[in-house]
Amino acid sequence: MQRLALFDLDNTLVNLNEAFRVWTGEFAEEHGLGHEAIDWLIALDQAGYPHREVFFSKVREHFALPETVKELWSRYRQRMPYLVRCQPEVMDGLARLRAAGWKVAIVTNGTANNQLGKIQRTGLAEAVDAYALSGLEGIRKPDVGLFEIAAKRCGMALADGGWMVGDHLIADIGGGRAAGLRTVWIDRGTWPGQEHEADHTVTDVLQAMEILWKSG
Repeated sequence: MQRLALFDLDNTLVNLNEAFRVWTGEFAEEHGLGHEAIDWLIALDQAGYPHREVFFSKVREHFALPETVKELWSRYRQRMPYLVRCQPEVMDGLARLRAAGWKVAIVTNGTANNQLGKIQRTGLAEAVDAYALSGLEGIRKPDVGLFEIAAKRCGMALADGGWMVGDHLIADIGGGRAAGLRTVWIDRGTWPGQEHEADHTVTDVLQAMEILWKSG
């Protein structure tokens, strides 16, 4: 199997949940909503509204905000790249894989400016060989096409195998398996009791990198 490692971005290479919590505090303070608004925002996020247009529609209605949904969502996208962090240990792990001959790419869903901003501001743009963003390509995981783009930009083909690492059972694990890749699922506790077909299950990306390292 060729040394191709594809990684999801949010809550895989970067901790989006942590950044989101910081954002909720800023948002509540900016709009004078009080501390209880933070808990409400986090609960809404965890309730399963990953698409931010839907999320901000509910936020605007609940707090009777004067801004439009488009304005709220746009400001969120502009702010999040400044809040996400990539741990030094993760950057070191990527460097270690590449030094061992692995080709590494990011495959992520999301709006182009938001995801590209995260990749660039965290330094991940220089830490990987390529990336494929749904907002730029017009294809979303689990569509195999997005994985194909990432592999091709690494000078490789999915037919020769590789790995997909991510926290989403459908987009990352289901999509990765459909693309013919072995998979490592990062279990964040958001899919309790859910059956899956990932080759390995871990709790953070560093453990996933160790699996790839040993497999190569």
